[in-house]
Amino acid sequence: MDTTLLIAVAAVFLVSIIFSMFGQGGGSLYTPILFLLGYAALVSISTSLVLNLITALSAAIVFYRSKLIDIRLSLVFVPGICLGAFIGGALTNFINPTILLWIFVIFLAGAGARMIYTYWEKSTDEGTCPILSKRMYVIIVAFSFAVGILSGLLGVGGGIVIVPFLIFACHNPTKNSAGTASFVVIFSSLFGVLGHTAFGNLDLLVIAVTAIAVFIGGTLGARNMVKIKPGPIKVGFGIIMWVFALQLVLKLLHVM
Repeated sequence: MDTTLLIAVAAVFLVSIIFSMFGQGGGSLYTPILFLLGYAALVSISTSLVLNLITALSAAIVFYRSKLIDIRLSLVFVPGICLGAFIGGALTNFINPTILLWIFVIFLAGAGARMIYTYWEKSTDEGTCPILSKRMYVIIVAFSFAVGILSGLLGVGGGIVIVPFLIFACHNPTKNSAGTASFVVIFSSLFGVLGHTAFGNLDLLVIAVTAIAVFIGGTLGARNMVKIKPGPIKVGFGIIMWVFALQLVLKLLHVM
């Protein structure tokens, strides 16, 4: 195993531990990590989706055993997010990879700001999961389709936007939101991968080696979500996202 792959394994292992605590797959960092290590843009995106799938699956198993997944609500997200992710994954083959990476820079900047903002954000009441109106279900379907497109295009599971949506729009408790999001991310990542597979953008060696790391990391993260205060960690990862965004900009401008 070469040094680059070893660094990739160590990096995705750490990311999977932290992000699985919040019901997220970690694609926000898998893609830039792999690209900055020298892997092709489409390979980085497709590999990120596979790692998202594995991280979310391992975390969802833990969350399900702890009864923190709202299966009924999750299934409302599934049709839109599956269709959107498949379309997004297929569209990557018709969009210039450089354009995709600039879009990802914008996503990283916004996602980093979102994670840092949560440190000062007022928490919502941690009651039971509310009963949603028919209008809210329609909004969820439209929202999930948009998230699916983003997921397939950029190699992110979408958990970083699904969790706050569940908390602030659906008024779900934080832990249930993390659990439910991890379940939904399984579908967004799976159908994004299928979209990429149709055009042969997978590097099976990289996927096989890193997959083991993220499965272990995702399980550890989900089990420890209640033992660590998430605020400072989110701020740290928000800053890391900004650093990766800056590095991507420099590489796209051929400064590094």
